[in-house]
Amino acid sequence: IPRQHIATLNDLTPETEAVMSHLFRGARQVAAQEGIAEDGYRTVLNCNVAGGQSVYHLHLHLLGGRSLHWPPG
Repeated sequence: IPRQHIATLNDLTPETEAVMSHLFRGARQVAAQEGIAEDGYRTVLNCNVAGGQSVYHLHLHLLGGRSLHWPPG
């Protein structure tokens, strides 16, 4: 979770785009630490109410450790 407050993905600006790189690098590191990087994992960013966002501070969800099918649900 970034320290800089960014409420939603829609609120990114050219000045805050580096936050996304940091989030994904962190996800890659956590996936490796949790032993799910080799098998695969999914990252999810929810944006606003209809997108499932309930915490209005930019963050991503790292899902793994089981087979993830498409479409999700």
